[in-house]
Amino acid sequence: MPTIGTRIYTALNGRLIGTDEFGNRYYTTRRISKNMRERRWVIYVDEDEASKVPASWHGWLHHSSEFPPNEHNHDPKSWEKPHIPNMTGTTEAYLPPGHVLKGGKRSAATGDYESWRP
Repeated sequence: MPTIGTRIYTALNGRLIGTDEFGNRYYTTRRISKNMRERRWVIYVDEDEASKVPASWHGWLHHSSEFPPNEHNHDPKSWEKPHIPNMTGTTEAYLPPGHVLKGGKRSAATGDYESWRP
């Protein structure tokens, strides 16, 4: 949730550029001073978590792309997967095979391991 200062700054200086598939809203400054480039920022729909910004919008936020994806007709490549935020610390986090929270059963050793002996 944005702070009161961010809300006031956005209301006074922000121009809405677009919204992503998660509902995050992207803004830029209305007026650009001659010695500075435009400022770009995001207002998250839920908690502030940078991994919730899709790659296409991340490029625009960091001035890697001049045009936002909603204006530039960003077509994902065939090899691109849908964006998934970082799930670490949630119940949907990745747990490898043999993890304690997944039952703790590991596959048997293959016999190619030798312990180190000094």
